[in-house]
This record gives sequence, C-alpha cells and structure tokens, in this order.
Amino acid sequence: RVGLCVLCGLPAAGKSHLARTLRRRLTHSLGWACALLTYDELIPPEAFGPHETEAEPSSLLPRWKRSRRELLQCLERFLRALLTGAPPTDPVPQPAWERFLACCRGQGLLTAADSHTGAGGWPVLEDTSRPLYLILDDNFYYRSMRYEVYQLARKYSLSFCQLFLECPLECCLQRNRQRSHPLPDQTISLMARKIEMPDLKKNTWEQNSLILKSSDCTSEENEQIISFLATALENPVKQTEENTEQKEEDRAICAASTIHQADQMCRRVISQMMKDAKDKNMLPSEMKSLAEELNKLKAEFLEDLRQGSNLNNQICIQNQSFEPAVSAISSFQHEATKVVNKYILK
Repeated sequence: RVGLCVLCGLPAAGKSHLARTLRRRLTHSLGWACALLTYDELIPPEAFGPHETEAEPSSLLPRWKRSRRELLQCLERFLRALLTGAPPTDPVPQPAWERFLACCRGQGLLTAADSHTGAGGWPVLEDTSRPLYLILDDNFYYRSMRYEVYQLARKYSLSFCQLFLECPLECCLQRNRQRSHPLPDQTISLMARKIEMPDLKKNTWEQNSLILKSSDCTSEENEQIISFLATALENPVKQTEENTEQKEEDRAICAASTIHQADQMCRRVISQMMKDAKDKNMLPSEMKSLAEELNKLKAEFLEDLRQGSNLNNQICIQNQSFEPAVSAISSFQHEATKVVNKYILK
C-alpha cells in the first residue's frame, strides 16, 4: 500500500515541523515506511536565480518550474519501478534523480544495495511489506500543482490526501523574519493572495482533504491526522472510467493552468523584447507605444485562449507530460516579433 500526502500552506505556516512530526509517528509508532519529499531541499537554489536565455521555446519556462516538473517525473519513475518491480527505463535528468534517491537513502527508505546501481538502476526498498507514505512538503498554492500529484495517484491506483495548514498571514510573516534565510515579505503576501484552499464541495478529487486551522497542532489534532492518513491509505484512488463530470473538472483545471502558464510566458517574452528594444536606443515615446502594443497583443492572445479558439488544441490530456502553454506561446512570440520589427526596422 502506497499513499501520497500533499502538505500545503504558506511559507512558515509550520509545514516542515508537522511533516517531521508525522514521519516520526508513522515510522516509530505505526511501523510504516515514510519519506519526506521537501521541495526546498530537492529543488536546487540556482533554479530560483535569473532566467537563462535560450533559443528553444521550452526556455520560456522559469527554471524553478522546470525543476518542479523534473521532481514530479522522478516521483513517477520511482513509483512505476516500485509497483512493477522492473528497473526504470524512462529518462529523467540525472541530477534530479540522484537528489531524489539521496533524499530517500538519507531517510532510511532504501537499502545500501542500491548504491552501485547508478542513475539507471532500480533502488531497493528497505522493507516492502510495510505501508509506504510519501509526504510532499511544499506551498502548493495553486490547485493545479496539487492536482498533478492526484493524477499520479489515480494513474497508479494509490492513496491520495491533502493536509492544508491555514495559518494567519501575520504569523507567517513574523516566523519568516526569524529564519536564517527569510523570504521577502512581499513574496509571502503575494502568495497569500493567490493561494487556493481545497474546495471539498466543488472538486470531487479534493474531498480527501484535511484543513488544519491551527499552525501549532495539538496532540488531539495529531491523532486526527494519523487517523485521516490511515483512512486514506485504505481507500486508494480507483482507475475508473471517467464520467462526463470528471472530464469537465479535469478540463477546467488544465485550462486554468494553461492560461496562467501562457500569461507568465507572455510576460517574459515582452520583458525580453523591451530590453532588446532599449538596447537599440529606441526613443522613450516609441518604447511606451511598443509596450502598449505588446500588452494589448498579450491581452487578446489570452482572451482567445479563454474563449477556446486555441484552447481545444492546447488543453492538457490526462496523464500526458507536456506543457500545453509552451506550444501555444510560439504563435504569440511570432506576432510580438512582428510588432517589434515595425519599430526597429522602420
């Protein structure tokens, strides 16, 4: 039995402390196998640095997004090999895979026998008779981020649940300032405005969620969480035929994710083009007009996606691992280049 638990909430809400407490309880009291997949540790710090310039459309994705995608690929590779017993053959970036394996080794989840296998080998679990919980510790502030993990659970008939720590913004800000490497206040405040709590009534896939009102869980709440995890483990997500309602829910989530990705990519394209225009000593008045045209073009492009004129071909299909917004952005980049050339080549 394998369970995926998504632990989400604002930075400094107490997620990591709760995750460590749960791991101790699950391993020592219940005798289960458990590993914490902490995104802050598995995603390298340089992923949050300045974006590198590349010619390929995929470079429009920020490095931190690409790192998140690689981490999810490592998780799926691990699960597939675990459930089938066959060595993994699907390619994943080797540094990400080695970080993933090192994380599992460091928590005693894997035996020493896997040390000689290398990136292409299959790590051996310490004990396959015990239930296994993988706790994913991250902000997961967008619902689409959590839905990707749910898709994995559904694909392999695993258990899935969500723990959402609801902590007041001011409390998170105060705790964050006491950290050795605090985040900027505006980063946490912005995330607080964007964060999407589990909607148990609207989304069927989020029904197995527990919202914790307190950032400092009491022993009674810890017992409630353990019981919640145990119940989730006994009720894995079933690979049933998708009905119309589920399909529409999937499409809505993927569409929202696509629009958001497209918006972020358009902004990066515009930013780079404005920088190039400035380097060519364009007049301030022309720079202003160019910015207005590019932003108008972006608004029209996103509206086309929302209305569905291009979205039908861009919606992500269940269980396919590609970024739909990446393929859509090339048309915007082409039109934006024509707008810039009007000013530069006149």
